[in-house]
Amino acid sequence: MKKQPFVTNEKLQEIVKEYPTPFHIYDEKGIRENARALKEAFSWNPGFKEYFAVKATPNPFLMQILGECGCGCDCSSLTELMLSKAAGFSGENIMFSANAMPEEEFAYANQLGAILNLDDFTHIAFMERVLGGVPKTISCRFNPGGVFQISNDIMDHPGEAKYGMTREQIFEAFRILKSKGAERFGIHAFLVSNTVTNDYYPALAKVLFELAVELRQETGADIAFINLSGGIGIPYKPQEEPNDIQEIGSRVRRAYEEILVPAGMGNVALFTELGRFMMGPYGGLVTRAIHEKHIYKEYIGCDACAVNLMRPAMYGAYHHITVMGKEEEPCDHIYDVTGSLCENNDKFAIDRSLPKIDMGDLLFIHDTGAHGFSMGYNYNGKLRSAEILLKEDGSHQLIRRAETPRDYFATFDCFEIGKEFLNTL
Repeated sequence: MKKQPFVTNEKLQEIVKEYPTPFHIYDEKGIRENARALKEAFSWNPGFKEYFAVKATPNPFLMQILGECGCGCDCSSLTELMLSKAAGFSGENIMFSANAMPEEEFAYANQLGAILNLDDFTHIAFMERVLGGVPKTISCRFNPGGVFQISNDIMDHPGEAKYGMTREQIFEAFRILKSKGAERFGIHAFLVSNTVTNDYYPALAKVLFELAVELRQETGADIAFINLSGGIGIPYKPQEEPNDIQEIGSRVRRAYEEILVPAGMGNVALFTELGRFMMGPYGGLVTRAIHEKHIYKEYIGCDACAVNLMRPAMYGAYHHITVMGKEEEPCDHIYDVTGSLCENNDKFAIDRSLPKIDMGDLLFIHDTGAHGFSMGYNYNGKLRSAEILLKEDGSHQLIRRAETPRDYFATFDCFEIGKEFLNTL
């Protein structure tokens, strides 16, 4: 399978005349089509809602697009809550799933009317102290412990994760919350990240549906929703097959009808909390080749670096690269594609077969729409790049300007010399 950029070389050449590289670019058409496909896959469940994981791509323009497609927001920090409010989300269109959160974040989420998703049993007492009571609607995060496997394949080790309550704790939590006035309950679990298999969601759904039946039977709690969270991944490599969201939705429906419906729980709403699946393939990092180096290996130096996309440096993650304008040329050169950080792991690709790269060529680094810009940082004094939206009508729009040195130095205004320096910028 061949990965194709969602933007043409001609369009990028037009954009770079207005906005210098590097920048992240997003595909509005692809985002909307994907959101519609997810909604259709779960349309059999009347209460279905996708709560977009804001941490994946915290940009209000993109969040508003998803809001127009019927999505809510999943937040895990104060600023994500503030961003969601600014983008027009409120009430139960916001899910607050955080661990070890400060009091003010918990209180602000409640002030917005967000659904609170408790990560730990001790958060019940914490919540009562901070909020002065228990909300009518509440969710609890479940961690089954041990390993999570599908057939004979171990997918991950929930028992080593810091998230969620044990089985015993969640039962006790429901009893306590119910006794304190909670009326509508939700269950949440996130066990595996970035799965490229149609088996994960159905397997997770079975676990949570069975748990929901037992919780209602033993505690009498009204289970209003079950949040399957994230975990549906994307194919970063060209040879990988993408998940079939229609098949996933159909198989979750089968588990729903086999487990929940016979138990008289056919009105339970299903939520998802996807970030990577919603945005990943619909973003790309555009960078320019500005240096070449010929020593023990062949290197191409770009004007982007790991501060623009840290996944390859941090995880050794693969991101496909297209040399724009040379899509049909043979990949007969082997390069390490690097940035300019003072770190040897600042590489977008290692020993990658690509067409001959000339200085000035534009490189399109695929699948950066989630956990791309959002994981950026300022190491080496590097500045965060711009974000641009490729609109459905073919035009483009700046949706976040690039940082300037003034932005970088702004937090030094507590020093007199810093104030003087800022006045010169």
